[in-house]
Amino acid sequence: MGERGALAEGARAYRLIAGMWVRSSMTYRASFAVTVFGNLTVTGLDFVGILLMFSQVDSLGGWSLPEVAFLYGLSVTSFGIADLLLGSMETVGSRIRDGSFDTLLVRPAPVLAQVGADRFALRRLGRITQGAVVLGWALVSVDVDWTAAKVLLVPVMVISGAAIFSAVFVAGAAFQIFAQDAAEVQNAFTYGGTTLLQYPPSVFGKDLVRGVTFMVPLAFVNWVPAAHVLGRPYPVALPGWTAYASPLVALACGALAGLAWRTGLRSYRSTGS
Repeated sequence: MGERGALAEGARAYRLIAGMWVRSSMTYRASFAVTVFGNLTVTGLDFVGILLMFSQVDSLGGWSLPEVAFLYGLSVTSFGIADLLLGSMETVGSRIRDGSFDTLLVRPAPVLAQVGADRFALRRLGRITQGAVVLGWALVSVDVDWTAAKVLLVPVMVISGAAIFSAVFVAGAAFQIFAQDAAEVQNAFTYGGTTLLQYPPSVFGKDLVRGVTFMVPLAFVNWVPAAHVLGRPYPVALPGWTAYASPLVALACGALAGLAWRTGLRSYRSTGS
């Protein structure tokens, strides 16, 4: 089977498994609605914290509230999409320890699709909705001279950011195959990464900004392109074209994550549980 056929098979398996979990979650619609609302409320507390912060200061690292809201909305929406699609990847370590990962290996479906779609939870739409609302408010509130290129860059940032976070989920799951107990390490780059990106890069040390730009390029989720849109100087000297490099970074991250995942599967040895 060629690579295109394998991708089609994986997408079909993912769709079937995710659909099964969606139908299950919609059996009790009232419970589903309450869960989504609760998820939206809990994630919204992050932005409430930012609002409380701005009740005491006029700017954060030289960035105004609408500008920080722009960063926040991009980060949370992008992460929310990735978390909805591949949030279950963080369970790989626990699956290996309890032996259920071996079951996935003998099923006639790609393992990545099985893990990614496992317990597909529509309740995570609450995070996406909350992030999109904040992003919408920021777009009409920031002082930006909008051009066609800048307008088009906003959806590109969201889609590319979701792809970058998805690659981090997959790479973290691959690492868990080797470590078998490293969900916390993965969460540091996923949940910790989205929290980091909610604040301006100017409030962090340059070493951290360089690491997030060149080593684990989460900065291309929002920091780099958003600085261009808002006309803000980026703390690290970068060529002007990098403001539009998020799709290329997402492709590179996806390729590396896929390689890491395949390497992890080839090297996997059953725990014997």
